[in-house]
Amino acid sequence: MTEHEHYEAVVVGCGPGGAAAAATLANNGVETLVLERGTDAGAKNVSGGLVYAEESAPYTIDDLFPDFREEATERPATENYIHNVAGEQVATFDISALHRHDTAWADAVLRRRMDSWLGERVHEMTRETGGGLLTDVRVTGLLRDRGEIVGVETAELDPIEADLVVAADGVNSELARDAGLMDWEEPEEWFQGVKAVVDMPPELIGERFDIDEDEGVAHLFSGDLFDGVRGGGFLYTNEDSLSIGTVFHLDSIAEKRAEPHELLDNLLTHPLLAQWLGDEYEEREYSAKLVPDSKKAAHPSPHKDRLVLVGDAAGQMQAQGPIIKGMNHAVTAGALAAEAFATARSRGTPHDAGELYEGKLHREGVMDKLRPTSYKTIGRLGELGPVASLTDAVADSALGRFAINTLGEGTMERLFSSPRLMAMMPDTQTPYVTIPTIIAEELGEPVTDENRVQPPALDDRIGDLTYDVGDPHIELIDNDFDASGTAVTACPVSAADFGGGCYRDEYVQTDGHEEHVVSLDTQPCVECGTCAVVADTHWEHPDGGKGVEYREG
Repeated sequence: MTEHEHYEAVVVGCGPGGAAAAATLANNGVETLVLERGTDAGAKNVSGGLVYAEESAPYTIDDLFPDFREEATERPATENYIHNVAGEQVATFDISALHRHDTAWADAVLRRRMDSWLGERVHEMTRETGGGLLTDVRVTGLLRDRGEIVGVETAELDPIEADLVVAADGVNSELARDAGLMDWEEPEEWFQGVKAVVDMPPELIGERFDIDEDEGVAHLFSGDLFDGVRGGGFLYTNEDSLSIGTVFHLDSIAEKRAEPHELLDNLLTHPLLAQWLGDEYEEREYSAKLVPDSKKAAHPSPHKDRLVLVGDAAGQMQAQGPIIKGMNHAVTAGALAAEAFATARSRGTPHDAGELYEGKLHREGVMDKLRPTSYKTIGRLGELGPVASLTDAVADSALGRFAINTLGEGTMERLFSSPRLMAMMPDTQTPYVTIPTIIAEELGEPVTDENRVQPPALDDRIGDLTYDVGDPHIELIDNDFDASGTAVTACPVSAADFGGGCYRDEYVQTDGHEEHVVSLDTQPCVECGTCAVVADTHWEHPDGGKGVEYREG
């Protein structure tokens, strides 16, 4: 094999999982090079988001970066509520007990600020062991020698060999797919998140949410305000802004031909939000991403040869009803992968790191959280067609409504706060749409506030994003509408009858016949990867520093 530059470890991606891996490697004296595709760590990253520190986790992000909460987060989530919505009827439950379960703390974050700060710390730490952080570098695939993974290839640099390759390159990981460990075949394995960062001065946040400067609130929303699409909405308070967004099962978005930006607007314009948004509404940024459903997608053996997967690249995103945790699991996985390599290296067998990492994920209970046994034995059963239909029918029957009234708000609130119950919840209409709607109808109160918010049009949202356009990074393999038309509505920057997005449908005349086809323009792409799942495409990331750049994330 040709001689290439060699490092003990190469970490691809400097989000929380990559940063945790790099910091732990550096703390163990491992020569570590970190490669980041964005112009800065965080430039490509989006999250809802809350970052958790679990009491049971072997690593938390503030263990690895002691000043993290003071320097890189927004407000702590000191209160948690879920709002069940039916029209303008709302029943609100306090689910703070659920979010305090096994939780040392949970803070709202904006990824550009958070990841940029992490990137600076990582660069300082890895330079001391002979490595460092390089930005504007896109890793295009794995370097192999006689079929074995031995390093990475990039668009901007010569190939690099390593004894360990950590794929922390996110939900659209090209390394995971190159290794054959992950794929984009099943829409049911993914969620799609869409978010608006809304400007709001700290004094208004304090006044409208009735909190002090060191407090924050997390609100979740479910019921009939999302046109029957399975999922829900969220609102988190930041220091001087709000993160407001929606997260839906991708197969449901595809099936309903729902348009993500309109579902977000359903939330933004609901009367319930008038009390918080007021009359003046200004969006700082519109963003989107795919999220793996760990119950179905978390890889139980996320390694091959010298490659290990961490975070979203390994499907390690826990989404179980109102429990939405991803960044903390990425941190734990990254640190465990690095710890495994340090142990293997000390034994003189560095290439055994993957097997050791897999064992740690299971022994430390990470996989039990991501793929709970209760879901595999009960939740999956509830997703069978006849069972799901029967459950929905019973819930919406006179008997079901009588049961909800009999249980009352107090019991329903306790049920919503049960981690065990949330872990076994099936991914059907029943818990996301039917039951919340019935709860609101039977137990809710009318909301009488007038919401005057006028969200920006989709073309304005797209136009406000920052792009450095490079070569097209998506190829539409089959432009027939039956094969790829779902992308027109499912893409967060596209819509039916909208000519400015990535995907558009049109009718063309060919040999006297009219054909319904799809066209593609990657210039406004937000790199969420939705179209890679729902359309017949060849999808890859733009080169380093190209494509969309998020200011908030």
